Amino acid sequence: MSKVIKVGMADLNICKSPDIITTIGLGSCIGLTFYDPVSKIGGLVHYMLPDSTQMRNNSNIAKFADTGIEELLRQVIKAGANRNRLVSKIAGGAKMFEVSGMSNVSNIGERNAFAAKQKLRELRIRLIAEDTGLNYGRTVELHCDTGEFYIKAIGKTPKII
Repeated sequence: MSKVIKVGMADLNICKSPDIITTIGLGSCIGLTFYDPVSKIGGLVHYMLPDSTQMRNNSNIAKFADTGIEELLRQVIKAGANRNRLVSKIAGGAKMFEVSGMSNVSNIGERNAFAAKQKLRELRIRLIAEDTGLNYGRTVELHCDTGEFYIKAIGKTPKII
């Protein structure tokens, strides 16, 4: 019997087969997963902002791409995942609000997606699939038995990446 592990906003957790890990309400936020297809250990971080160094109040490491992704990596390896086998998938990074001008608020989703790719390159972990951008929120589930990343959005056909 599998259980569903919920990850909140600015939160992260890990899971092992046959469990499922999920987060809801990814707008401009990113849901980034790590998955080891052999040990079937995975993890998910739901971060809100690209860079902790730009903020004074940055004590919640899961709130930021740079610190959240590193912490998730630490936890999946500690749980028994092999770093050399890890793959990553991301979803979210939507442009949820139309803002006039070139405001940093309007492109936060894009900056969040870029931060994920930059951090994964730095950590040398392959990004194998993504569902980012556009203008709608997403709910995601990582199935640790298969590594499938389910993406659901209101009014859209669910997809698996």
